Amino acid sequence: MTDPDPARVVADADVLVADLLAGGAARDALDHVRRHSWVDLAASDRLLDDAEAVVGRLADPDLAADWRERIEDERVAVDHPLDDHPGLASAYQSGAAHLLSFDESLRSARTGLSLQPYQGLSVRTPDAFAKAFDAASLYEATRGGEYPGPDRDPRA
Repeated sequence: MTDPDPARVVADADVLVADLLAGGAARDALDHVRRHSWVDLAASDRLLDDAEAVVGRLADPDLAADWRERIEDERVAVDHPLDDHPGLASAYQSGAAHLLSFDESLRSARTGLSLQPYQGLSVRTPDAFAKAFDAASLYEATRGGEYPGPDRDPRA
């Protein structure tokens, strides 16, 4: 088992959709990722397929297609077996330390115990991640040196 990368995050489809359509905690959490070029968002094609389909149903197919095109450029692509849960599989296949999800079953003690032998993955709600995110400490731990501050506009 390799150590998970604390600067790699996976957002489950529900969080990706909420970020785009509702904002709130999902957007706050993912803005932390987007503000820093050294923090990665990992996602499989299947995870993006799920989110795109929901956006298409809830909002507009054109918006869903535009979102998909943009996020394709922003994410670290990951492959996983088709029968795996797209969010969990994206996290373990990419070596992410964080999975953001509103799904209570993914945040359960049972799921946590089943994941621990394979990877030290933290499954949190977006608001818990946003509150705990400390860019300066993360930068120091993963890059070394003094934190230079955000280097990207999360809305660009």
